[in-house]
Amino acid sequence: MTLRLGTRGSALALAQSQHVADAVRAATGRDVQLVEIVTPGDRSSAPVQRLGVGVFVSALRDALVAKEIDFAVHSYKDLPTAPQDGLCVAAVPPREDPRDALVAGGGRTLAELPPGARIGTGALRRIAQIHALGLQLEVVPIRGNVDTRLRKVYDGELDAVVLARAGIARLGRTGEITETLDPMLMLPAPAQGALAVECRADDHDLVELLGRLDHASTRAAVIAERSMLATLEAGCSAPVAAFAEVAEGDDGEEIYLRGAVISTDGARDIRLSRTGTPADAVEIGRKLAADLLDAGADTLLGAQNDPHP
Repeated sequence: MTLRLGTRGSALALAQSQHVADAVRAATGRDVQLVEIVTPGDRSSAPVQRLGVGVFVSALRDALVAKEIDFAVHSYKDLPTAPQDGLCVAAVPPREDPRDALVAGGGRTLAELPPGARIGTGALRRIAQIHALGLQLEVVPIRGNVDTRLRKVYDGELDAVVLARAGIARLGRTGEITETLDPMLMLPAPAQGALAVECRADDHDLVELLGRLDHASTRAAVIAERSMLATLEAGCSAPVAAFAEVAEGDDGEEIYLRGAVISTDGARDIRLSRTGTPADAVEIGRKLAADLLDAGADTLLGAQNDPHP
């Protein structure tokens, strides 16, 4: 029986879903049909922080519940942190490079952009961290797919854009990146670069089948990052960043989780880290969030509700 995979219709969403479909075919021998679904986020040109968390996944989840599709592929960072009743993330495939990337005219790096250069991004997290660098760049809020954003540079409307490296890589356009940004300069969004393969929790055979695509280290890292985010009670509209790495330690695998909360103007930030085992991923995230709150992160988080920072 052919499996129906729900996906948004953007080039990036289709590329991500096709990648998962190919992996399902290779691992199980089952055929997969892509089913395009339009979400409220696709219909609106409003800033993501105004639309709210989950705007790109709600229609896909509705289709799952209605049994119009069998499973869906999401950019994991688009998922609300609260679990959805009746659904489960059956697989988290190996993560793409989670770092942010710069595409600038003339092949320039971030440090080579002159004061006053116009740099586009749609994420408050990136806007805050660009301001924090003190390079006197003019940040221009933008939305749109990868091609739309890159075209603003090539047409001269902007001097540069910052976007997730993973999206550029999945579209086969890494040759256009002029600098991959070090997490010390630009800490990624929680779960950036990771995919979530979601299906109905009571479809036990499909849960088991999709589980063959799961990558344990990626899942542990993403769980730690999203646990921190959930504890801070912040969504994609808040200037919160997190990046977890799983590596071999003296006593087995360890997670190294870095987290940051940044004021929207970049004037203040709090950056801390914690380590632990993959089995303790949820607790590592919670504890790092508690550390950030103890250090005053709640005062920075409150600033994100100001529509005119």
